[in-house]
Amino acid sequence: MIHLTIDGMAVEAAPGSTILQAASAAGIDIPTLCYLKHLAPDASCRMCVVEVEGRRGLPASCTEEVREGMAVQTHTEKTAQARRFILDLLLSNHCTDCFTCPQNGACQLQDYCWEYGVEHTSYQGKRVDAPKDVSSPFFNYDPNLCIMCRKCERTCESLQCRETISIQGRGFDTKMAIPFGRRWKDSSCEGCGNCVAACPTGALTAKGAKKFRPWEVKRVRTTCPHCAVGCQYDLLVKENRIVGVDAAPGSPTNEGLLCVKGRFGSYQFVHSGDRLRHPLIKENGAFRRASWDEALDLVASRMKGIQEQYGRDSVGGFSCSRATNEDNYAFQKLMRAGLGTNNVDNCARVCHSASVHGLATTLGSGAMTNPMADITEDVDVILLVGSNPTEAHPVMGARIRRAVRRGTKLIVVDPRKIDLTEGCALHLQIKPGTNVAFANGMLNVILSEGLEDRDFIQNRTEGFEALREIVAEYTPERVGEICHIDPDGLRAAARMYAAARKAPIIYCLGVTEHSTGTEGVMALSNLAMAVGKLGRSGCGVNPLRGQNNVQGACDMGALPYQYPGYQKVTDPAVREKFEKAWGLPLSPNDGLTSTEMLALSARGERIHGLFIFGEDPMVSDPDTAHVRRALENLDFLVVDELFMTETAQLADVVLPGVSYAEKEGTFTNTERRQMRVRKAVSLEGEMRQDYDIFAEVETRLGHPCRYESAAAIYDEIASLTPSFGGLSHARLDAGEDLAWPCPTKDHPGTPILHVGKFSRGLGWFYPARYRPSAELPDGDYPLMMVTGRMLYHYNTRAMTGRAEGICQVVNESYIEISSRDAAALGVAHGDRVKVSSRRGELETTARVGDKVGDGEVFMTFHFPDGNVNKVTNAVTDDIAHIPEYKVCAVRVSKLG
Repeated sequence: MIHLTIDGMAVEAAPGSTILQAASAAGIDIPTLCYLKHLAPDASCRMCVVEVEGRRGLPASCTEEVREGMAVQTHTEKTAQARRFILDLLLSNHCTDCFTCPQNGACQLQDYCWEYGVEHTSYQGKRVDAPKDVSSPFFNYDPNLCIMCRKCERTCESLQCRETISIQGRGFDTKMAIPFGRRWKDSSCEGCGNCVAACPTGALTAKGAKKFRPWEVKRVRTTCPHCAVGCQYDLLVKENRIVGVDAAPGSPTNEGLLCVKGRFGSYQFVHSGDRLRHPLIKENGAFRRASWDEALDLVASRMKGIQEQYGRDSVGGFSCSRATNEDNYAFQKLMRAGLGTNNVDNCARVCHSASVHGLATTLGSGAMTNPMADITEDVDVILLVGSNPTEAHPVMGARIRRAVRRGTKLIVVDPRKIDLTEGCALHLQIKPGTNVAFANGMLNVILSEGLEDRDFIQNRTEGFEALREIVAEYTPERVGEICHIDPDGLRAAARMYAAARKAPIIYCLGVTEHSTGTEGVMALSNLAMAVGKLGRSGCGVNPLRGQNNVQGACDMGALPYQYPGYQKVTDPAVREKFEKAWGLPLSPNDGLTSTEMLALSARGERIHGLFIFGEDPMVSDPDTAHVRRALENLDFLVVDELFMTETAQLADVVLPGVSYAEKEGTFTNTERRQMRVRKAVSLEGEMRQDYDIFAEVETRLGHPCRYESAAAIYDEIASLTPSFGGLSHARLDAGEDLAWPCPTKDHPGTPILHVGKFSRGLGWFYPARYRPSAELPDGDYPLMMVTGRMLYHYNTRAMTGRAEGICQVVNESYIEISSRDAAALGVAHGDRVKVSSRRGELETTARVGDKVGDGEVFMTFHFPDGNVNKVTNAVTDDIAHIPEYKVCAVRVSKLG
């Protein structure tokens, strides 16, 4: 360590540290206007100058490295004079009408001018009066308030990797601007707002910034309710209303960055005028307002009556992957202890149940093996399969962009030309549904060229010889024919991945949502084991979970086969533990998955009552006609929701729950990290905490239940779940960063799984064989449909569809089609088209280009005007029962 003094205080700092870093660590404030913690210093503002004993001049503390014995003074008359001079120059071309500025009270320039007594400029002369750009749906740009610190440019270029804004002009007319004189709305800007957060003045301000002043708001630290990255931010609350969002500095998940959904689409829905505020009961086809007692009594009596008529397992429940761990635990407990059935599931069934089943089978734990930072910050190669993170997990996507800029080689395996194909080392544009063949082909090359890790295979795995025989059949030439890729590209990818010192596999729904989804996951697990890239830093098999708490919903036992912590319901010892804790006998039988329950109900068999918590299968599940038939066949449907969704419209009872901003609890992000959720507002109405609703129903069913708080539920979870045994709200509130497994109260958590030993003992090479998708194109339906997400919207749009700025960018469905296919169909970009399958049809707008291959089309599932699930296929994987969203055969025809 280097020893120095700063303002007379003895300070230690690591070699290579700057004076500014050493002072900050010691709690000594040095003014800065251009400094960004995560980037190399720019040293352009010169506000951070200091005096160093024995050194001429005033060095910038952001660039001056510490030296042994250095004596530094940060606040002297010389530094004050220098700072006053700089502030005077900045004001010479700066509007000082602070009362009308949205940043009044939150402007660093204003603060420093006040601190150093600079009330006006002493330099009179030319002033630039540039026009404002208010074209962005999310923020405004006033160049007259810009001080040219370049924080916006460097944030966009180096952290977001977008290069949307840069310095334009010369001399006195120099300004920050969009290249080629374009408006902000016409640029490559994604709307993340990270430049706005970085701006030290009022040059860049969010659209809603004038609605509040900094001293009027309280800040509530919580977790984003969108994807499973788990970004931390502060909700800004004024008079019991959320008015904005600020990213949490230093959060390990997002490092002070947010995406457009997190910053501008995560809170408007909370105060939406169409929130459900009272219990509703349907009578004669119409809803009427009811009291809580009436509604809850009806739910309990009808569910109990159905069970008396048809048996205990004639009812089921779908839990909510957007709700907290505590709510999910309470819901599965209601189903098991209150209703006596294991028919409980969550939306992981239709997105990542293949990961849960597949990785648990081969490795022993169905979760991401390594942290996000670990697999992006110091790695040689990233193998990205069936994942589009810059749109589905944007903050993680930006991490990967930065990794590529630092020299990481990125291999993209995806049917579409996603954003990350630009700058990647290799893009294998495989045919949808051929992931198993691809992984087996990679293994064929690795084994035939002797690139496997033989020691790892021998000491830590089993089943290798059986798999070796299978993959011998998957030569690069055969796989090239199956996957529609160049065999030499496959060879290059295999060599690159196998030879890398650190190389994680990152995948998402492009692997899981297939009729062979679980085998696709296990095939990737095989690949990682063959080269020994598990149980160590910078490696692993890493599913990016889709929804904010889909990992947690599974962890909490909202699954038909497992109690919380993946403890099997068929294990007598486990069941005895839960029976003792809950005080009643429990079912010894595996339950039904959500896809099985809907299929049975659609046929009028076995399932007669459903309790759906926070899910909207009428929009989110495949084959909408099939789902409608299933829900309409039920004798009784109860829905706990925030809004009158399409599913809620079919319910007999609708119960108003509360949003993430109105509750305490936790989410589990994609890394297994525990993220606190905190209550920010209380809304008018009769909405109740969701866990209280479930406890009330459970009590009315004859099993008394009451929860004191979310923290108390979390303690109950810890008492019954070994992997959560050391977790508590108290530890998280104290600032501890914890990922399960965390078995004891002094355990630091487990960032990387399978270190030294797999959770199941030996890792198992699953003998995966390629099977074609269940439905392939033919003469009647000649195109292969692929589905996915887009950047600006999230799932069914319950949240983002109520954010005005986001809806200004895009609010209508579309279909991507290749230029060649479009020409053959006589379809031009922007034409209205009809999309048909064997299950239904829809109308949408054509986007013609080269993102998809010939013979393939792509749609998102966000938009009600063209809900792709009207045409998708409800056929499921044999193991995890996950639907094949990613492949179905369709026909496209021009309208009019």
